[in-house]
Amino acid sequence: HILTAAMAGFPYTLPVHLAIAVGMALGAKHLGKDTKVFALVGDGESQEGQIWEAYMAAAHYKLDNLTVLLDHNGLQIDGPIDQVCSPYPIDKKFEAFNFHVINVADGNDMAQLRAAFDEAKTVKGMPTAIVMKTVKGKGVSFMENQVGWHGKAPNDEEYAQAMADLEKVGEALCQK
Repeated sequence: HILTAAMAGFPYTLPVHLAIAVGMALGAKHLGKDTKVFALVGDGESQEGQIWEAYMAAAHYKLDNLTVLLDHNGLQIDGPIDQVCSPYPIDKKFEAFNFHVINVADGNDMAQLRAAFDEAKTVKGMPTAIVMKTVKGKGVSFMENQVGWHGKAPNDEEYAQAMADLEKVGEALCQK
């Protein structure tokens, strides 16, 4: 469905995997479509070879209609990224692949993200990587920066607490 939407001329798509995003961006360019493609990639996921191959292909084809959003929270299922298999400095690696890189100091701050997206819209001739320093589980008191919550579902009591925590976060955002 996502590929169909992109090729039908919808202006924005968000695919599930970077390699798919690269194919969609390349296909849209080939068809003359003005489609912007976004792909969310985890910093731990960036250790995979197919991710690096997709980065290389995106740069090779100068996919300026592709924006990679890198969630840099420093954690993966096996522990802290820098202790498992560090991809850092990830921004310098993107630059080496010929990406336009936008570093976002607080990827949980919507104003900083908006500024990054605004900058990404102006980039021509190369793909963009927005490297967002985030907090895993942000806003949920018992989940923040806890590697154990990678892929784990909360029980009913934890769910209720998480929803209460997020309700407070939502109220605070509405006050801004």
